[in-house]
Amino acid sequence: MNQYELMAKQIEAIAKEDPDRIPVLSNTSALIYDTVTDVNWAGFYLVDGDHLTLGPFQGKVACIHLYPHKGVCGTAWAEDRPLVVANVHEFEGHVACDSKTNSEIVIPIHDLRKPEHPVIGVLDIDSIFLDRFHPEDREGLELVVRMLESVTRF
Repeated sequence: MNQYELMAKQIEAIAKEDPDRIPVLSNTSALIYDTVTDVNWAGFYLVDGDHLTLGPFQGKVACIHLYPHKGVCGTAWAEDRPLVVANVHEFEGHVACDSKTNSEIVIPIHDLRKPEHPVIGVLDIDSIFLDRFHPEDREGLELVVRMLESVTRF
């Protein structure tokens, strides 16, 4: 079992105690921050009308609101697709919440309880290292998000 499979199992166990989004997302951000190496921020932005609002996270103070098609999170949300960015400084419209961040991965989160499965937030993970995130990270974090979608009460 790899680190992402283990995290998914831990999230499932956490949600059995209380599936509410705040405790589950809070503990998930802590799991990611403590498990994934070379990460300087791990957390969530949640859809709040026409923008994303900061949710549970681990790391330095973060941007509070993000907008569609602005930065990596806003683009992943608006286009409903995971984004792996090797160098955020080359990403058009990058929003620099922490100037030390150099690479980023963002995975959209969906509400599976609604027929159209709308995006309700994003998992956002940053690193100070260029090209930190690879296909196995994307696959593993997509597994983590699929578990969140299936066990969390959003």
